[in-house]
Amino acid sequence: MPVIVLEASDFTSPLFLVRTWEVLSGCITFSLVASLETPKDLSDLHSTFRIFCMFIWCFFFTLTLLIHILSIIQFHSLIPVSWKNLTMTTAVLGALMGLSASVVFAWMVMHHGGRLTHTVAAAVASCITFLAYSSETYVLRTQAHEQRGYMGSNPGLLKILQLWGGCNMIPLVMEVVHSQGSASGLPEVLSWQLWVSTAFYGVCVLMSLVTVVVILGDLAGRCFLPFDKFLAAFSMIGVLLYMVATVICFTKILQLKELGNRAPPGVTELIIMETVVASITLLAYTVDLAFSIKLLCDRSHA
Repeated sequence: MPVIVLEASDFTSPLFLVRTWEVLSGCITFSLVASLETPKDLSDLHSTFRIFCMFIWCFFFTLTLLIHILSIIQFHSLIPVSWKNLTMTTAVLGALMGLSASVVFAWMVMHHGGRLTHTVAAAVASCITFLAYSSETYVLRTQAHEQRGYMGSNPGLLKILQLWGGCNMIPLVMEVVHSQGSASGLPEVLSWQLWVSTAFYGVCVLMSLVTVVVILGDLAGRCFLPFDKFLAAFSMIGVLLYMVATVICFTKILQLKELGNRAPPGVTELIIMETVVASITLLAYTVDLAFSIKLLCDRSHA
C-alpha cells in the first residue's frame, strides 16, 4: 500500500497545528522537569507524585507523536483500532491528565516552597500542554458525529472521565499508604478503610480499561451479551463502589479532624484530594448509568 503524505494545505489545518503544539509543549515540559532531578532543586518532593507527573507527560508525548506521524503519512488505516475513537480518547484523557499533572506539580512546588526559575517554567509549560490537549478536544468535538466516534459522545466522554478518576487514585492511594506507614498518629481504623477503598478503586479502574479497550478495538460485537448491557452493569457497579468509597473518604476526614494538631502533616490534604476525585468520579458513573438506562429503555420500546 503506497504511503500518502498530507497536502500542503493540511499542514495549516487546526488539527495539525494543535498536535504540533502538543508535541512541542510536552517535550519542553518533561525536559524542564527532568533538569530538576537534583538534590538541590526538588529532592524533598513526594517521589510518587513526581513519577506520576513525569509518566503523564512522557506517555502522552509519545502517544501524540505517534498519532501525529501516522496522520501525516496516512498509515492509520492499517492499525487494527478505531482511529476516530483513539484520537478523541487521547485528546480528552490527555487534557484531563495534563490538568491533574499541572495541579499536582504546582501543589508540590508551593507546598515545598520551590521558587526556582526552571520550576516555574516547568509548571507554566505543563499548563500550556493542558491547553493544547483541550484545544484538540474542542477541534475534534466540532467535527461531525460520524468523525468523532463513540468516545466523542456524552457517554464516551463520561467513560474517559471515569478512567481519569481511577488513574488519579493510584498515586493518591500510594501516598496515603506511605504517609500512614511513616506516621504514628493515625487511628487504626484508617487501615481497613484504606484497603477497602483501594480494592474498590482497582475494580473500577479495571472495568474502565476493559471498556475503553473494547471500544478502541471495535470488539463490542464479539461480546457474548449485548455490549450496552455490559456498560449498564459496569456503571451500576461503579456507582455502588464509588458511593462506598466516597463515604469512607468523608469518614476519614472527620476522623482526622478529631485528631486536630495531632494529625500527621500532609495526610489531610491527600484525603481531601482523594475525596474530591472520588466525588467527581461518582458523579460521572451516576450520569453514565442514567444514559445507559435511557438507552436500554429506548431499545426495549423500539
